[in-house]
Amino acid sequence: MNELLAARSLTTLPVVTLGGEAVAQVKDTVFDAAAGRITGFTLSGRGLLSGPLKQSLPWSGVHALGPHAVMIRDARALQDTSVVVARREAQQGRVLHAKVLTDEGAEVGTVLDVIVEGGAGGRVVGFRIAAGKALVQGSRRRRHRVYVPRGETLAVSGRALVIPADATRYVADDLPAFVARVGAFRAGREGTAS
Repeated sequence: MNELLAARSLTTLPVVTLGGEAVAQVKDTVFDAAAGRITGFTLSGRGLLSGPLKQSLPWSGVHALGPHAVMIRDARALQDTSVVVARREAQQGRVLHAKVLTDEGAEVGTVLDVIVEGGAGGRVVGFRIAAGKALVQGSRRRRHRVYVPRGETLAVSGRALVIPADATRYVADDLPAFVARVGAFRAGREGTAS
């Protein structure tokens, strides 16, 4: 599995051509919630006073996504923003601050961030959530932020995110530990599908 990255950490990453030219920086990450994939990035200019660009970067133009830059072959990968962000799709894909529910009806927390796989895949593998009592037992002061796998039965309404109940058995407290938990979750799902 490639390195896992929080979508919020992608904001302000430079967009760099394979020739080494920094052409923009990431403003927002756009993803298709139902498919569980990044569809692209809205962009802003490089520099402190630069505003949003009229061009965006569709995922098809991404050569690789890493922790320090989004790599593209050349500036021709940038396209009109309407190609990347359709207003209707952007509304349906909102997950930040949505309630997280299991497919068995338990509320387990609130979405804080989306966790994506780096490299060339752009796959959403999980979420960082503010855990509720149903997920993390203990006093209110001890409840914390955890990582939970996405699962394949993801549903997003803009107000709620639905994950498989068995995903809650693979929770991790930090991103490095989450890599192993995602692998175990996937292995467990494949074992039950046979």
